[in-house]
Amino acid sequence: MAQARLGLADARRVLEAALDKADEIGQPMNVAVVDGGGHLLAFARQDGAILGSVDIAVRKARTAALMAMTTERLGVSAAPGGPLYGIEATNDGLVIFGGGVPLTGQDGEVAGAIGVSAGTVEQDVVVATAGAEAFDARAG
Repeated sequence: MAQARLGLADARRVLEAALDKADEIGQPMNVAVVDGGGHLLAFARQDGAILGSVDIAVRKARTAALMAMTTERLGVSAAPGGPLYGIEATNDGLVIFGGGVPLTGQDGEVAGAIGVSAGTVEQDVVVATAGAEAFDARAG
């Protein structure tokens, strides 16, 4: 079975859907889309988005791709006493709070991920989910 693959056209569609959602909720965002290996394919920083969140958005996307789960879910397992406590210190720094969502193909394989940062964690999750749904719509 061939591994799911995320191309530039897909990454742009995911990016645009996330940016549209950020505009809709009125929160400027940094949005990163990576391939299955965690390598950056597309990025945008909206006017007014926090500069310090650029790196966080990329790391959220990379974390979601490498760990094949949302950063929010990873955070639960990485909490003190959890089975993955301390994992955020691995892989050059993982992010363990919401805003990173894997992008999966029809075969369930991770094709890439989206990471969003600059709003509240809840806003980041909403915007990342909108981007991920744009990929799912293509895959479905």
